[in-house]
Amino acid sequence: MSSSGVLGMETEGTPVSAEAEAAAREERLLLAKLRRGEPEAFESLVRTHQDRLYDFCVRMLGDREEANDLVQDVFVSAHQNLSRFREDSKLSTWLFRIGKNHCINRLKYLKRRGRGRSEEYGEQSEGTLAELLGSPPGPDAALESAREQARVQWAISQLDPDARMLVALRDIEGLSYEEIVDITELALGTVKSRLHRAREKLADLLGRLEE
Repeated sequence: MSSSGVLGMETEGTPVSAEAEAAAREERLLLAKLRRGEPEAFESLVRTHQDRLYDFCVRMLGDREEANDLVQDVFVSAHQNLSRFREDSKLSTWLFRIGKNHCINRLKYLKRRGRGRSEEYGEQSEGTLAELLGSPPGPDAALESAREQARVQWAISQLDPDARMLVALRDIEGLSYEEIVDITELALGTVKSRLHRAREKLADLLGRLEE
């Protein structure tokens, strides 16, 4: 992932594809099975969504172990509160909303414990974050990719939690504005304005690293 990828230009929405329609049908079928309490349905839910939720939590928390624990908590909450899901959004959106709430609460807890975001970027940060992102050792190109990912993750970690969340949802996970509005429960205009400011801050931070 490059900084240009994170700060990429917006693209116009596209019509719903046949693939998207098929995915929606599969989700409705899965939800029906979940409501009947079929164990394999919950296993399918976890398999389908755990990787993206984990990636989101890593971006929010900057810690693989914390993110792994939190994803488990998200699915426990989803299982316990399935009856409250009103089907006014996609199941994936609902899971991200739960994940967002867990991440924000966890960040507040970590801040109280004195485990806030790091303020400096250097060789130690670079090595730690490259390991965090799972980049294996390799040729120069792979090493540079790991360093770039580490720089981007460090810059994201310097954003306030709300800004970090918007960048993660839109620019990394690629969710639509409609989905982000459902997840954050913010007005569309608020999402766009805050995301714009977050991108400006992110670009400034990345620019400083390149000086």
